[in-house]
Amino acid sequence: MIWPFRRRTAAPDLDPVLWRQAAAGLPWLRNIDDARAAKLQALVAGFLAGKSMTPLHGLRLNDVQRMRLAMLCCLPLLEFGREGLHGWRELLVYPDAFRVQRSHQDAHGVLHEWDDELIGEAWEHGPVILSWADVRADIAAPRDGFCVVAHEIAHKLDALDGAMDGTPPLPRDWQKQWASDFQRAYDALCEEVDAGRESAIDDYAAESPEEFFAVCTEYHFSDPRRLRDAMPEVAAHLQRFYGMPLLA
Repeated sequence: MIWPFRRRTAAPDLDPVLWRQAAAGLPWLRNIDDARAAKLQALVAGFLAGKSMTPLHGLRLNDVQRMRLAMLCCLPLLEFGREGLHGWRELLVYPDAFRVQRSHQDAHGVLHEWDDELIGEAWEHGPVILSWADVRADIAAPRDGFCVVAHEIAHKLDALDGAMDGTPPLPRDWQKQWASDFQRAYDALCEEVDAGRESAIDDYAAESPEEFFAVCTEYHFSDPRRLRDAMPEVAAHLQRFYGMPLLA
């Protein structure tokens, strides 16, 4: 797979003791092979060199916790590579779920405003925002079908081609097959949800094609067997895109 070339600057070497301490707390790294571990180290070094990490609302993150966050952000890039880090510069971390104000003007010109409580958000041309409490919950229960970091990084990958539509940058032939298979699975999920039937994966995936891609990404990293059973074509695409699941 060929991705656009960008001039790179050398990333600093990582402290091996700090790396071991951070890796020991992440279930996804317990059985990682040496080749993928080396790729991850290079990605994390680039992440820490090129991005700021800002705790908010009194949250404090030590060096091990910062390293873990960088690792989690880079796990979805093991196959895609360093180009997946382009397009954003800052990781904002709240202690817990955070509130954002939303607004929408309907067809009649009436402005509706409300507050949303979120655990993660990825701005198309801005930062990635995470709830530290939910990151920790995902680490503590890694097979429960949730992985907020993978979800938000999927959105960043999706946005790299200029369109947040559930299809990241891919070679043309693969992109066509991806779009076809994902659309078919998404339509089937929406039909289940609209009919009031229990869906095989979190029904938030039916919100939009981009959320479908992000939620399926969570399952690839946290419950790949459920994804394979429910949507084998989607699971196969994600395995090619992200690599073999790190949790069986």
